[in-house]
Amino acid sequence: MDQDNTNMQQEPVKNLRGSGKKVGKFLVAVIIFAAGWLVGNGRISLNTASDVAEQVALNAPANLSTDGLQEIYDKLKANYDGDIDTEKLLDGLKKGAVAAVGDTYTEYLSPDETKEFNSDLNGTFEGIGAELSKKDNFVVIVAPIKGAPAEKAGVQPQDIIVEIDGEPAADITVSEAVKRIRGEKGTTVKLKLIRDGEAVDVSIVRDTIDIPSVEWSIDGDIGTIIISRFGDDTVSLTQKAAKEFASKNIKKVILDLRGDPGGLLDAAVGVANVWLPEGTTILEEKRGGETVKTFTAPNSPILEGVKTVVLINEGSASASEIVAGALRDNKAATLMGEKSFGKGSVQQLLDLKNGGSLKVTIARWYTPAGKNIDKEGLEPDQKVERTVDDIKAGRDPQLDAAKAALK
Repeated sequence: MDQDNTNMQQEPVKNLRGSGKKVGKFLVAVIIFAAGWLVGNGRISLNTASDVAEQVALNAPANLSTDGLQEIYDKLKANYDGDIDTEKLLDGLKKGAVAAVGDTYTEYLSPDETKEFNSDLNGTFEGIGAELSKKDNFVVIVAPIKGAPAEKAGVQPQDIIVEIDGEPAADITVSEAVKRIRGEKGTTVKLKLIRDGEAVDVSIVRDTIDIPSVEWSIDGDIGTIIISRFGDDTVSLTQKAAKEFASKNIKKVILDLRGDPGGLLDAAVGVANVWLPEGTTILEEKRGGETVKTFTAPNSPILEGVKTVVLINEGSASASEIVAGALRDNKAATLMGEKSFGKGSVQQLLDLKNGGSLKVTIARWYTPAGKNIDKEGLEPDQKVERTVDDIKAGRDPQLDAAKAALK
């Protein structure tokens, strides 16, 4: 995540379990992409350039010599049997240079990719509706978005993508997978997936994906808030739900963060503030082991003291984990469900002159209790599994357990 405006990202995965078994876990850092992209972005959390003081990487020279690159270009131009697209060549050079850093979440985005990234953060795009991450050499499914084409086609969490439209999908980035999977509404993409060691072929008709960031409801004396992503409107919508609960004297709340890959860091801080008093620590950012910034609740809370259960699972990442960790460490809520994704780094999105952007890891974030959950995730206070069979049958034992705990 980053400091102010952020998105999330994702990374590894284990093997998918069979239909009667638990939906598998991810031990990774995540950038989430809905339909193809939702974060480094993780979904990640992004900072704007003005929000963070410029920092200089250790052992990095002031300038890089490009003599070798010019030599390669000269020889390529003189000897290549074909046309050379210089724009693509430059984009490739930029991507390769950034990728050489060796960090999953540090990435060069072209102008088109930057536009897609921002539209994903706003919750509207055309694609299949699935959160993607990277595990070893393969792109994997973190979770299909509820009601989206991917879910309807039978795509499941931790499915490993090995082919896209008949072409191999090994050793490609999440961004490349997104490009190949996305497309106009009404068109079809064919994926070959590995699930439980077996190959599964699915054909998915793309559609327009429009995800509301917050939904809420009241059932008896329990209010439920579902946050699917952390965008520009998430804090205001969560506050609206909380005020409605308060006006109706609701004293028991379920905050459902399952399958939420994250988003903006300031949105995570604002949501946590709905429960936490002004001045309460929500997270710390550290760089090189030293604290560079502490985020605290900025305003008076609406639901302070309201008994709250937070639902998490392997698809809960980044901003979701920040909120869940902050509420638990400050004893404002208990966590229920399954271990979260494990995205404990912060990315900053830097604008480039060509309209592209550089997404770069600038720090690690820590819960109020001082824990960094990168590749470990948050363990729930009460573990409740939801199997693939539960999902297919429309059962939700995690939500049922939350309601029972509150009653």
